[in-house]
Amino acid sequence: MKKAVIMAGGFGTRLRPITSNLPKPMVPMLNVPMMEHIVNLLKRHNITDVLSLLYYQPEKITGYFGNGAAFDVNMEYKLAQADYGTAGAVRYAADKLDERFIIISGDVLTDFNLEEALAFHQRKKAQATIVLTKAQVPLQFGIVMTDDEGRITRFLEKPSWGEVFTDTINTGIYILEPEVLDLIPYQKEFDFSKDLFPMMLEKNLALYGYVAEGYWADVGNLNQYQEAHDDALAGRVKVQHKGRKQGGAYIAESAEVDDSAQLNGNILIGENSKIGAGAQITDSVIGDGVSVGAGARVVNSIIWNRVHIGVQAELTADVICDDTRIGDHVTIAENVFIADACEIGDHAALHSNIKLWPNKQVEPYAIVTRSMVQEEKWLRELFSNARVTGLSNIEMIPEFGAKFGAALGNSLGAGATVVAGRDANPASRMVKRAITTGLMSVGVNVTDVQDLPLPLTRQRMMDGSAVGGIHVRRSPHLPNHIDIILMNAEGRDFKTAQTKKIERLFFGEDIKRVASDKIGIIHYPERTYKSYLERFRSNLNVDAIKERNFSIAVDYSYGMSAAIFPRILGELNCSAIGLNAYVDPERSTRTQADTERAQAELSTLMESLRLELGVIMEPAVEKIALVDSSGRWYSSQRLVSIVTKLFLLTHADREPYKIAVPVSATGEIDMMAAEHDVEVLRVKNSHSAMMDATLTDGVLYVGGTRAGFIFADFFFAADAMFTAGKILEMLVVSGKTLAQVDDMIPVRAQARREIPCPWESKGTVMREAMEYSEGKDRQLIDGVKVFEGERSVLLLPDREKAIFHVIAEADSQTQAEEFADHYAGRVAGWRDQ
Repeated sequence: MKKAVIMAGGFGTRLRPITSNLPKPMVPMLNVPMMEHIVNLLKRHNITDVLSLLYYQPEKITGYFGNGAAFDVNMEYKLAQADYGTAGAVRYAADKLDERFIIISGDVLTDFNLEEALAFHQRKKAQATIVLTKAQVPLQFGIVMTDDEGRITRFLEKPSWGEVFTDTINTGIYILEPEVLDLIPYQKEFDFSKDLFPMMLEKNLALYGYVAEGYWADVGNLNQYQEAHDDALAGRVKVQHKGRKQGGAYIAESAEVDDSAQLNGNILIGENSKIGAGAQITDSVIGDGVSVGAGARVVNSIIWNRVHIGVQAELTADVICDDTRIGDHVTIAENVFIADACEIGDHAALHSNIKLWPNKQVEPYAIVTRSMVQEEKWLRELFSNARVTGLSNIEMIPEFGAKFGAALGNSLGAGATVVAGRDANPASRMVKRAITTGLMSVGVNVTDVQDLPLPLTRQRMMDGSAVGGIHVRRSPHLPNHIDIILMNAEGRDFKTAQTKKIERLFFGEDIKRVASDKIGIIHYPERTYKSYLERFRSNLNVDAIKERNFSIAVDYSYGMSAAIFPRILGELNCSAIGLNAYVDPERSTRTQADTERAQAELSTLMESLRLELGVIMEPAVEKIALVDSSGRWYSSQRLVSIVTKLFLLTHADREPYKIAVPVSATGEIDMMAAEHDVEVLRVKNSHSAMMDATLTDGVLYVGGTRAGFIFADFFFAADAMFTAGKILEMLVVSGKTLAQVDDMIPVRAQARREIPCPWESKGTVMREAMEYSEGKDRQLIDGVKVFEGERSVLLLPDREKAIFHVIAEADSQTQAEEFADHYAGRVAGWRDQ
């Protein structure tokens, strides 16, 4: 094999501002473009016929590499006329690819043995081979599972933690036979990992995965750029270092280093650079034509070409791009990224986590600072599913909101309309208004529904006038935290592909503002609950509930249901006592202790007044808790069984149909459904997955293990108010009480364990769990659920914390506890190996 395709069209958005003036493959790594290291790798393995696929700033690449003669390769180019995706771009160049070839990105750092990968490809007679490696944190990559022969059995792009069934990932290096190109449509967007490889898997074509040994790093963001440089300097990857070796340093022949200068650790100093008297350079890269003044101190930094660093200046863990001038006595703190041709005046101070775009000037003695706490917090990722959560007025500040709104607006496009709702918390109002300004600045119109419960904000999307929605609320679970929840045009949660697009824009900070006459507008619709109440009534047997005349108590948790639900209860002819029945944003987040006190108070009230039913409404109006007439509370796990049983009892006339519950729900659900003509679907343990389940034909009900319930005839999202109304209806129709329904249901015991597990070990634990459970009865929906006779265990990595959940189930509590301990020990062992 002599032919290679280098994917060199990357924008490098998440590397902004250092990619402001050059494409990502041309970003320097050890003083040469990253793509040059790829060319050298190909050449080491006798691959010298190179086709580079270009798109963004192609002249920077063609101007540097020319015809390839200077690099001992034959270099050709193909410039795409549009963004055809990864596979589509290669298909566009099919006229130059009539033999077996390898595809590799021009912006990764690797020293894989490509000849061994080729030998594997030939030995397996593969049509396509994906080169794989193991990653400690696989979330941002495509994970690939193979059988013992190396044939790919499963392919999942950018999984959630519960889907990380292996730590083996796709490196973006592929060996293809030319006939594979016939599967790719011409001049249409088509991706290898999202489209081509799943197609090949479905067609049972010869698609293999080869796990390579050696170093591989995707230089996807600024911190990964710094880490890859550190690895290259330290020799953890086999790449070329230019210059003569002097201790731990490589120094170009034309460089001048004063005898009194101190060189510590791993260092690279480029051509025609000068290091002044008494200067200290530690674990850093110094580019070509750089001058470092007397007494200056440069630590863990990457300095590009023609940079001037003044006398007594101090830099720590920074990246400084071409032609920037840093004055005398300047102090630059950690994690500062300065783009081309900036000028930093004498005695200026730059605080941590600052980015300067090209040609910026900082005046002498200036102190440059801004709150970037959110970027420290969100370096790994911005979203948790379709939600962003941060500390009120510390992380969730107006500057963040405006930036987030602009990124969201750019992802949707100018002229779009977004629905914006919030709860009554002042911080929510502040953040929503900040987001609104960001949206308007990029030409997006806003329909402001003001303070409204989240379920009603979702329902407001149903008129089809908006392409997306946001709801800002005080977190119902984390004190002093604010949630931003994003919804698509239907009111469902944003998908991962949409949130990743927003993240790229947010971190890249490449926001496209509109002209002043194109700024978005705000529309305030008439605030009314009329349509909601009509929908509510039409989906309940109102007359039956009214005739029953329930006596109930409702704790509104100071949430927004207090403004709506009392009216509904009145229409349902319920004798109701309300607790905490006014909106108080400062009291709408409850700790566990608060919840326990509220339950105790409601239990006492139930017994003393002999009420039939007690309800606690979560402030966000999505979830409920129930207590029966005896003052007994039902756990969220037991409650899903009770509500499911009620639904089965009262909807026999609708059979056959389907219901859905999370994979963590007990086997009680399956045992009850077996008595009916009802199919049980298992889904991920998230509200987004529950909503998606309603898209499946025949699904009438989705029960959540966290006390959220969806009744598909009414709406596709959880609504605590409708859930309470529906439970009243089902109690009337069934003629049962909560306690009587509970007595009808089989009991399966559960035991839970939380195992501390560093983020970098989660992928390893998941891989070990997959290998251990191979051949066993198991479910791979969200985590790994293993069945052993009458017992089961769910091994689930937490999405937001460095822990692993072990959820065991058995016929008795003793058996469940023993089973949980057994698997907790296994998880700890896999973690520590």
